[in-house]
Amino acid sequence: MTARHHSLPNIADFDLRLLRVFHAVVHNKGFAAAQDELGVSQSTISIQIGQLEDRLGMRLCERGRKGFHLTDEGQIVFEASQSLFRAVENFRGTIGSTRGQLIGEVHFGIVDAIASNQSINLHRGIGEFARLAPEVKLHIDVSSPQELLQGLMEEHYHVILSPMSRLHSSVHFIPTFREQQVLFCGADHPFFSMKGEEIDASLIAQSAYAGRTYMRDWQPPQDLELNHRATASHMESIALMILSGSYLGYLPSHFAENWVQSGLMRPLLQERLAYDEQFYLAHRKSERNRAAQAFAQCLQQQMEPEA
Repeated sequence: MTARHHSLPNIADFDLRLLRVFHAVVHNKGFAAAQDELGVSQSTISIQIGQLEDRLGMRLCERGRKGFHLTDEGQIVFEASQSLFRAVENFRGTIGSTRGQLIGEVHFGIVDAIASNQSINLHRGIGEFARLAPEVKLHIDVSSPQELLQGLMEEHYHVILSPMSRLHSSVHFIPTFREQQVLFCGADHPFFSMKGEEIDASLIAQSAYAGRTYMRDWQPPQDLELNHRATASHMESIALMILSGSYLGYLPSHFAENWVQSGLMRPLLQERLAYDEQFYLAHRKSERNRAAQAFAQCLQQQMEPEA
């Protein structure tokens, strides 16, 4: 039997407010956790979600002793409302830029372990944009290269900064800097106290290696064989595995520098096994958000090498 629903109401300010409450609940994974963000009581949030469900004619989430989770319809509404809010922000940004203003929001996606690379002046680019566009709300999110590119094409991000294993025709890619990746062991690993000439590729191939979950198709330099025994999606997790003394792993040289200087890590066969990873600043070719364009320009100017 097909379910019957009342007519869908026109989207009004009231609905947008309720959808933002719904967003806060989803992001915080529950009503109680969303109280601080929304500044209202849990009972008020429950009433507002009930109002949204009544207006849409569907159950959006289950809440109770079993915890909070979205229904299938709730997941669809959440994803559709994300597109709606992005469209609203893009509209505000376009109208603001027409009036000579930079307003709205910019969503920026980056990979992790990048703040320690002071040579690229990323922090200066962000500071310059904050001075140029003080009315724009900047969001920064950390994710894997594949998720960043997918999020850019699906309009979750306006701008991303990441290495890329593939390029896409709908995206404008600007080469920025190259980041050195080095193989490390920790102070408690047997390799740490060995002389350099005692370590060779065959020994490394026998040692447990911690790899990155998003680099399944990556080919190690010099056809090095690696004994993948662990995986992680963030550099900090790889660093913890290296520091444990049980795994080898690749890290950006700038990210590992403090541990190296503290005697807690050691690079291995750096001249042979280190490699450089190209980073790109990317945005959609169809991007019309003037604030996002200004943000990308601020970052690009700071990362351009000096003549």
